[in-house]
Amino acid sequence: MKKIIIYITFIFVFFNLEINAKESFFEEAKKNFDNNKIDESKFLLQRNIIYNPKDAKSYLYLAKIYNLEENEKEEEKNLNTTLLLESDNEEALYMLINIHLKRSNYSKVKDLTKDFSIICSKLCKNIKIINKNLKNIEPKNES
Repeated sequence: MKKIIIYITFIFVFFNLEINAKESFFEEAKKNFDNNKIDESKFLLQRNIIYNPKDAKSYLYLAKIYNLEENEKEEEKNLNTTLLLESDNEEALYMLINIHLKRSNYSKVKDLTKDFSIICSKLCKNIKIINKNLKNIEPKNES
């Protein structure tokens, strides 16, 4: 009986430490990101994703890092993953709109802007900026 209690206690402690470790990876990565320690932050975010592959915040911050590194392909991939996990993440959607604005992808920007106007709560003022930039892009002749 004592062995079973010790075993159950061990399992409980192990999983408790594991949960705390997962949370601390993201928190430490965010601190590093805020302090411009980009490489350390990137490593910790990737490590956090290994332990918690459904953490949308980690993918969002990785996208921000790839934005700083001007790696548009990886940025877009991480933004799409963020939106897959958390479809109402307005910051990720706004960043994705900016990528498609740079590419002059009129139809994609228009579709994403519709979604953005539905979910926005903090970044709603950016809709005017998006629409202004959208006017500078001519729609491609799709016929």
